[in-house]
Amino acid sequence: MKRRQRLAAIVAGAATAVAAALSAGLMLSPTAGAQEDPVTAQAQALWTNPNTGAARWVSQNPNDSRAAMIRDRIAETPAGTWFTQYNPTGGIAAQVAAVVDGAAAAGAAPTMVVYGIPNRDCGGHSGGGAPDHASYRGWIDQIANEIDGPAYIVIEPDVLAQDCHNSSQRAEINASLAYAAQKLNAADPAAKVYLDAGNSAWLTAAEAGRRLQAAGIQYADGFALNVSNYRTTDEATAYAQQIRGIVGSDKGVVIDTSRNGNGPLNPPNPNDWCDPPGRAIGKFPTTSTGVAGIDAYLWVKLPGEADGCAGSAGQFIPDLAYQLANNAGSGWPGQVEPTDPPTTPTTGPTSPTANPTTGGPGGSCTVHIDVVSTWNGGWQGKVSMTAAQAVNGWTVKWTWPSGQSVTSSWNATLTTSGANVTAKDVGWNASVAAGQTKELFGFVASGSPADMDVPC
Repeated sequence: MKRRQRLAAIVAGAATAVAAALSAGLMLSPTAGAQEDPVTAQAQALWTNPNTGAARWVSQNPNDSRAAMIRDRIAETPAGTWFTQYNPTGGIAAQVAAVVDGAAAAGAAPTMVVYGIPNRDCGGHSGGGAPDHASYRGWIDQIANEIDGPAYIVIEPDVLAQDCHNSSQRAEINASLAYAAQKLNAADPAAKVYLDAGNSAWLTAAEAGRRLQAAGIQYADGFALNVSNYRTTDEATAYAQQIRGIVGSDKGVVIDTSRNGNGPLNPPNPNDWCDPPGRAIGKFPTTSTGVAGIDAYLWVKLPGEADGCAGSAGQFIPDLAYQLANNAGSGWPGQVEPTDPPTTPTTGPTSPTANPTTGGPGGSCTVHIDVVSTWNGGWQGKVSMTAAQAVNGWTVKWTWPSGQSVTSSWNATLTTSGANVTAKDVGWNASVAAGQTKELFGFVASGSPADMDVPC
């Protein structure tokens, strides 16, 4: 039954319907704000799902020191609802109807992610999907039957860019993607459908364009980029325009800005895509992009839900959410350059000055550990060096004064042994000029915050 036939019931009980259906087992991933054609059209609200992992956590932990930041910057920001289960409790139709109805009652458009292709994620962290392609197409039919009104629909993140399939498997995948694009696009003229094309660090524009054409881009409104990734909006935009030159300038693009505020981890390492440290939320979701061909900046991935390293894929991690939100700086949702450090003032108590030791470079220098932010049971710190003489290559060592422990770090090779910590440069950040004060690296730690100033 389509939305217009049940609208009166929706208005009376939308919140209850959403909570009941979503509790059946949606994997919520990257979440009302203004949206419009980037140049001329009227803005339209994007829907904020009230039942995301972030929203539930905030509701359950109102007195946690991290709750306000997570609520204001993540839980109250519109982002995607992911449909990941082939046969969830209550059925896939009920899950989709709950989202469509909830958005309609709010006068907004939902961001929806269809993620159920067989052998999803090549059996990786987010593996699963329908048992076969015939079943998948039937699953798509059920979703399409519930689409009614405006929506932004992203089809199958990563599948086009992955290379774990042989030629016959790829042909079957392409046929299913084309089927999904046609079926979902025909569900309602107000719904917009985008085939995911990975990100600018994965495929060349020429290869992305070729794969989109093979997968039925002609049946979609356009393609999605940077889903669950960290490439900057400027980089993704330039890449998008290259692809549009191949697949057609009539195809629009949506860019996932949920976690790209600081760009990708630099230098890259094996976990540059999997819950990398030091990242930040990006542009607020909107279709008022001001860029021709870019239909919207969306939060497709929900910040705070793990990629599979900080926790199981889709698990909400409050520390991860807090770091992403806090790292965006005090000016968010304004533009935050990828190289800007977090600017939120230090809050909370600090421990008395301690006397850790350092095995750093020779010459006169000072190493200081600053507390960037704190929350219940943990804190974020940064390590800076002031050098009287030029330094080329550093090793910093210290001993925690009262049971602290590093849980993650970035821009350093860091090892621990009990309370002892050793951190070394990673090459690109090895030099500190004479007279310069330079931030060397950052970390997240458990225990009480420790503000420590140490001579070399």
